[in-house]
Amino acid sequence: MPVGGNAYRTAPGSGGSGLRRSGRLVWSGEDEVHSVFFRVDRPAVIEVGIKANVPAGQSTLSVTINGQRVERRLKGVDDQNYQFGEFKIEKPGYVRVDLRGSQRQGQAFAGISDLLVSSETESLTLDYVKTSDGGMFYWGRRGPSVHLRYEVPRDAELKYAYSEITVPEGQDPIGSYFMANGFGQGYFGIQVNSATERRILFSVWSPFRTDNPADIPADQRIENLGNGAGVHVGKFGNEGSGGQSYLVFPWKAGVTYRFLTEVEPDGNGSTLYTSWFAEKDADAWRLIASFRRPKTNTHLSGFHSFLESFSPNLGYIGRGAMYGNTWVADSEGNWHECTKARFSVDATGGQKHRLDFNGGAKGDSFFMRNCGFFDETGKPGQWFERESTEDQQPKVVFEKLPRG
Repeated sequence: MPVGGNAYRTAPGSGGSGLRRSGRLVWSGEDEVHSVFFRVDRPAVIEVGIKANVPAGQSTLSVTINGQRVERRLKGVDDQNYQFGEFKIEKPGYVRVDLRGSQRQGQAFAGISDLLVSSETESLTLDYVKTSDGGMFYWGRRGPSVHLRYEVPRDAELKYAYSEITVPEGQDPIGSYFMANGFGQGYFGIQVNSATERRILFSVWSPFRTDNPADIPADQRIENLGNGAGVHVGKFGNEGSGGQSYLVFPWKAGVTYRFLTEVEPDGNGSTLYTSWFAEKDADAWRLIASFRRPKTNTHLSGFHSFLESFSPNLGYIGRGAMYGNTWVADSEGNWHECTKARFSVDATGGQKHRLDFNGGAKGDSFFMRNCGFFDETGKPGQWFERESTEDQQPKVVFEKLPRG
């Protein structure tokens, strides 16, 4: 089991890595704990070891699983297999293996390439990130992204998407993106960027497909038509390219926020996208930005929400949110409630590299969870229905929305 896609530094504090570009785990601090995670599909007795080398002299390492700690000495500059004995796993689900060093003669305790797991338990299946192909060590350590695609009227010309997000306290670790209003050409939501910074993010992709914004021809670039006070507007790349806007804003867990996005063709071969943000009980909407997307003639399509972790060092920490009071409005200003949604997951979850993802409906909201190596796994393709919030239909005076 390669540690390059399955290990995290879990102490002291969150973050950090210890992983080299080669995928080998190397560390020197006695206070550091590096944890490897994998999933078993049934109770089992497993034998655990590591494949490792010791750069100089000898070292003492311990393996801890469910409170059972085994320590042994390692020696040798060449890779060897070191066994730490048997461990009993009482139930199906994720197993956490903590690695810790206590003594070393060289600059590092060891260089570990793999965790070794064997078992005589019949038909036992292990799930973990098995390969780095397609950058899966990176994507796997980030964790699975989950999505809800909302059912909307098929015969209506849709112009607005409206939704609300509540992130429960303790479910907002660094590296989280709670995306509220997704559409065919972009997305809008809130992020946790660091211990001191949070953002409201609104992005629209260019019709020209590239991961490098500099490659976009002038006639296919996203144009900024205006933005709210304090909003930064620029370009983005790596996962497609286009126009990006964000407002540094100290949004809080436990507070409900609302999101409004307008999608409208301009009649000249382009489409205009505008997004606004507000607290649930606020009277006024705050403009984030308005963009023109050339070579596009569309109304609102593909209305969805998602939840992702964008930090590979923090993909072992769980996150989740409630997605509620979802609506769309047509070009005539009529609101249509969205009470049904289809659940899906990206390739990280779909190919069973990670199975710590879930979604559903609870009361009058949908919910999504990912990361944290919890044991429940959602079913991609499943439809969910929340209770109606007809009495909370958005009260938006479209003519009074700020335009910049």
